[in-house]
Amino acid sequence: MYPFLRMCKEIWANRHAPPLGLTEAHVSHHICWPWDLDFWFELNNGRTLTLYDLGRVPMAIRTGLLRHMKANRWGITVAGNTLRYRRRVRAFDRLEMLSRCIGWDARFFYMEQSMWRAGECTSHMLLRSAVTSSEGIVPPAEVLAAMGHPAASPPLPGWVTAWIAADGERPWPPDR
Repeated sequence: MYPFLRMCKEIWANRHAPPLGLTEAHVSHHICWPWDLDFWFELNNGRTLTLYDLGRVPMAIRTGLLRHMKANRWGITVAGNTLRYRRRVRAFDRLEMLSRCIGWDARFFYMEQSMWRAGECTSHMLLRSAVTSSEGIVPPAEVLAAMGHPAASPPLPGWVTAWIAADGERPWPPDR
């Protein structure tokens, strides 16, 4: 089940947090609860993706994105991601999560998120996201104009542009 109560807690906890610049990191703290575990008693890989939502939504609030999405009746969707797992997370581990937007192109925003336990990175995700309207994808330039930000993206790191290029080579729809 989706962690609605945890999301409400994150929204409540960040309601008076200072605003963030569009590419500044939002830092949040979480606990791996027993219901987050898989059969091997470690953080479930699918639950990891869900927990990363707990960092992105408050980040969207603090950057002002959510306010403009509501005003324009826009939504947001995950359009792709890659996640690298490196350390096991077990029940009751305390995690620090960093979430930040690293740039954008003509269609998507790119974000990176990481979870840390006792100063050691347990996982790192690159995420491609799109703001949407009833007509489809809203170009980031339009979103940024609504937010009063310049449309020029910071340069995307080489590993991000390589991921974008590699993902562009994947056939869609996939072969059956």
